[in-house]
Amino acid sequence: MSESRTTADFWFDPLCPWAWMTSRWMLEVEKVRPVDVRWHVMSLAVLNEDKLDEVPPEYREMLETQAWGPVRVVIAARELHGDEVVGGLYTALGTRFHNKGEGPTRTAIREALEDAGLPVSLAEYADKDTYDAELRASHHEGISKVGQEVGTPVIAVPGPDGGEIAFFGPVVTPAPEGEEAARLWDGTLMVASVPGFYEIKRSRTQGPDFSNL
Repeated sequence: MSESRTTADFWFDPLCPWAWMTSRWMLEVEKVRPVDVRWHVMSLAVLNEDKLDEVPPEYREMLETQAWGPVRVVIAARELHGDEVVGGLYTALGTRFHNKGEGPTRTAIREALEDAGLPVSLAEYADKDTYDAELRASHHEGISKVGQEVGTPVIAVPGPDGGEIAFFGPVVTPAPEGEEAARLWDGTLMVASVPGFYEIKRSRTQGPDFSNL
């Protein structure tokens, strides 16, 4: 594979365990391939706000009561402290939400901010719409590359002509490590190089496995 450095853009919602799996794979890819990841927020709440009547009641409750807070906090951190804090804050949030099983509680958000070396006062933005315009802009930047029929994560990688090719996924568990992570990355670039390629899919037979994280 070429040793020239590649940039991958990654859109996530901290609530999604599948995006969390994929993001940990991307961190592994940075170790085994010349890749730099740029982290961006997308929002399951925004994605589903026009179809709340179509989703199961328990998922609707999650969207209405839990989904806004974490993404608002990440966007506030980005706006007030720069793009460079997004990846570290996502790691801190995801570790508490998923690996430690704390869920998206206000306590978990405050402690994640502390873990990331950011002001705990940023947690106050979970209940504020101060940066909702910026949140929606970040979300729409990612989702516009793949369409409304997908979720999180979205990744954008270089295509054969140098332009971006974006996909939903890959959806994988547990997060691949070492050479397995490298092979999956190489395969992602390979399918991105095929004009007109859209989808490979099979039914999921297991849930997110955090045992190696």
